[in-house]
Amino acid sequence: MKTPEEFLESNGLVTRTLDRAALIAAFQREMDAGLAGQPSSLKMIPTFTGTTGEIKKDTPIAVLDAGGTNLRGATVSIASDGSGAKIEHKEKGEMPGAKSPVTEEEFYKTLTDHVVRVREFTKDSALGFCFSYPAEASAEGDAKLLNWTKNIQAPAIVGQWVGAELAKRLDPKPSKVMVVNDTVATLLAGKSTEKDVHYSAYLGFILGTGTNVAYVERNGNIPKIASLGLDPAAYQCINTESGGFDKIAQSAFDAAMDAKMPDPGRQRFEKMIAGVYLGKLGLEVFKAAAKEGFFSKEAAAKVASLAELESMHLDNFCAKFDNGKPNPLDDVFASEADKAMARRLATPVFERAAILTAVHLAAFIVKTGGGTDPKSPVCVCVDGSTYYKTRVVSFPKIVQAELDAMLGPRNIAFALTVCPDDAPMIGAAVAALMK
Repeated sequence: MKTPEEFLESNGLVTRTLDRAALIAAFQREMDAGLAGQPSSLKMIPTFTGTTGEIKKDTPIAVLDAGGTNLRGATVSIASDGSGAKIEHKEKGEMPGAKSPVTEEEFYKTLTDHVVRVREFTKDSALGFCFSYPAEASAEGDAKLLNWTKNIQAPAIVGQWVGAELAKRLDPKPSKVMVVNDTVATLLAGKSTEKDVHYSAYLGFILGTGTNVAYVERNGNIPKIASLGLDPAAYQCINTESGGFDKIAQSAFDAAMDAKMPDPGRQRFEKMIAGVYLGKLGLEVFKAAAKEGFFSKEAAAKVASLAELESMHLDNFCAKFDNGKPNPLDDVFASEADKAMARRLATPVFERAAILTAVHLAAFIVKTGGGTDPKSPVCVCVDGSTYYKTRVVSFPKIVQAELDAMLGPRNIAFALTVCPDDAPMIGAAVAALMK
C-alpha cells in the first residue's frame, strides 16, 4: 500500500516536487498577454492609479468603503510624523440593496449621507472610495460597475460610473473622487506605511476567502492602453485578478472539487489557495483516501456520508486546536490512528497553498522590476485571514522562506509588510490624497 505522501503525489497534489520556476514563468507569460489585450487567464486591469506622487499629509478627508454587505464611512488622514494613518468618525452601516431592492436615488443617498456626516471634520473636499465589486476603471480615477456580487439588489447602478454619480449628488462638489478596489487599496495602504525605508515598487496582496494581487506597472509595458496617449514612463496600479490564473496542473482532488462548484473551470488558482476552498479540497482528499483503505471501516463510512467541510474545521482539526465548538471531524475520525492519518493526508493541502502563495507573489515581485537595491526593496502589503490566521501551518513563515529561496539567487530584495487595520479605507484615502 502507498504511503499517504505517495498517494497524494500520485494524484497530483505535490509540494516537494513543485516546479516553482516553471510556474513563475507561466505567470509572467499570462501577465504579458493580459497587458497586451491578448487572451489570458489574468485580466490585468489598468486602474490609472499611481504611487509615485507625494501624499498630502495631516489632511483629513472623507472616505467610503463598500464591500460585501457592509458600507463604512470615516475620515482618514496620513500623519507627517510617520506614525501612519489616523481614522476617525468611523461608522458602519448596511450596504444599500443588501437586504432588499433599492432605487438609484436610495442607493446614492445612503452613500452621500456618510460623506455629509463627516464633512465638518475634513480639511479637503477630496473623497476616497474603496469599491470592491467588479468594475472598469477610468483614467480619471472612477469605476463603472460591471455587475453586483454578494446579492446586492441595486440594478439601476450597473453600468454607472459610481464616482461621478456620487459627486453629482454632493454639494459642494468634491475636489476629487478616487475609486479603487480593495486589492489596489491594500497596495496603497502599504505606501502609507513607508517611513524609514524607500520602497522601489509595491504589491497589494489579499488571501482570505478569495485571493488577488495588485502591482505597479510602467505604462509603456501596457500595450492595450497605448492609444490613450499616457506618459509611457509613468506608472500605475494593475488589478491582476490573479485568482483566475489557470496555467497550473490540477490534482485529481482539485478537479473533483472544481467539478462541484457553480463556476467549474474558473478561478482555478484561487481554488488551490483561498480560504473558502481549502476545506472542500480536504474533503475530496479524505473521500479518495477512504476508498483506498487509509481509514478504518467506521471512519470511511462517515467520510463517505460527509457532505461538506469548512476550512476552519479542517484547519482546527489538523492543528489539534479546540475552539470550544463542535468540530465534525472529531466524530468522523474517532480513533487516534484515524486522526493521525487524516492529519497526515490533509496538512499538505495547507502546505501547498502556502507554497503556491509564495510562487504567486514571486512572479509579481519579479514583474515589478524593483528590488535591485537592497536598500529599496519591493513592498508586499499582505492582508487576509487565510494568510494570517491559518493554524496548522504558518503562511508567513513558509512564504518568507520560499521567497528567500526563489528571489535570493535573483538578487531581488522584498519586504513582507503587515497590512494596517482598515486597509481599504487607508488605501482609498492615499489614492485621493496623492499629489
